[in-house]
Amino acid sequence: MLTGLNARLLAIGIFVVLTGCGGGGGGTTGAGSAAGAAASSPGAASSPAAASTPGAASSPDAASAPAAATPASGASAPGATTPTLAAATPVIDGTTLGNAFWPAGSTSSGGQGQAVGALKCALRSNAYTYAHLSIYQDGRLLALPGNVGVVEPTMAAQTGCAYPLHTVDSTGKIHMDASTPASYTLGQFFSIWGQTLTASNVAGVTGSPITVYVNDGGKLTQYTGDPASLVLPAHGEVTIEIGTPLTQIPTYAWTDPPPFDPNPITLVYLGVVGNNFWPVGNTATGGKGSPVDGLICAPNMSALYHVHAHLAIFKDGQWLAMPADVGILPQCDYEMHTHDQTGIIHIETPTFKTFTLGQFFDLWGQPLSSTNVAGVTGDVVAYINDNGDSRRYMGDLRNIELTSLRDITLQIGTPPISTLATYSWYEPQ
Repeated sequence: MLTGLNARLLAIGIFVVLTGCGGGGGGTTGAGSAAGAAASSPGAASSPAAASTPGAASSPDAASAPAAATPASGASAPGATTPTLAAATPVIDGTTLGNAFWPAGSTSSGGQGQAVGALKCALRSNAYTYAHLSIYQDGRLLALPGNVGVVEPTMAAQTGCAYPLHTVDSTGKIHMDASTPASYTLGQFFSIWGQTLTASNVAGVTGSPITVYVNDGGKLTQYTGDPASLVLPAHGEVTIEIGTPLTQIPTYAWTDPPPFDPNPITLVYLGVVGNNFWPVGNTATGGKGSPVDGLICAPNMSALYHVHAHLAIFKDGQWLAMPADVGILPQCDYEMHTHDQTGIIHIETPTFKTFTLGQFFDLWGQPLSSTNVAGVTGDVVAYINDNGDSRRYMGDLRNIELTSLRDITLQIGTPPISTLATYSWYEPQ
């Protein structure tokens, strides 16, 4: 029989052994459970949630570093896996994509008519293609401005000019001269724009990281070289992400303008193009000799600024001939007028200023809106063609500028036109 002292010593020894086995076993089981939980979570090792701040493990100040920004809609936190291509979004050419951010046109340090590198500003070519550029800041799409690389007409240069790379609206499309086999880079476009393009600065927008993706025919790749050296792919899509990256890269299925009719229409002075529809001259509410929207009427007006634009109007597939003598009165001629029914709008004035389609319709004395063109009602589709540089116009029809050799087509009703007419002008410039 054990004495009282021996019994107490035996009890203490058993307690120590059991405590050591239970504590070690419990600790091992806990570690194994944690490892199992981590392994069962797909992507846990690469998930931003595994470390609230990128690089925290190597940063001595990781504990005090700020948390990552909350991802914007459609974006993921920094450190996410490579994005995928989203299903294509149907878009009509001319639609603004993104939020307004930069002013229209090139900056003062960009293309203002001078040569930019090897690229010259000249009359637009007769063939164009395009690449699409999207710029995202923390998941927010910034609209690429219109008229980058487009120099407006002046008295000295009445046709204006455009660089081989330019924009005409805020679709994100960069129009590229396709009359030669030349290729163009993203850096050339930014030089014409007059904006910075580096691995840390995109048109004045800075952040980290900056990543560039190219979608060329449905194949998405990350571009890791100098962004200025990226060759713009015809009908490809370039996406620049600044800051919070996207989980999916948007793609677009464009409804482009109709192709050009390969057979030009010869415009003959005092000729007719289309079917007679409106009477000759201004209506009763049109110009009677007094100024109309700033347009003056004077006899024998000096034509120091002298250009021509063209207007074609279709109703349910029928070409409606423009009336002659709009803006021409017995006592004077307005600065803007027609001589015949070819659709040519003559602009002849001693002083340079901007002329618009809305001014012409006010002078004519006819309505012009998205549903009414000179009394012809229905939904209006508008196209603009500048010597081969065509696009759908989605803005206010009244604001369309009338510039040298610009072709404007207005379609009302159905069927839609299948081709855009081209012309052989009787007064080429």
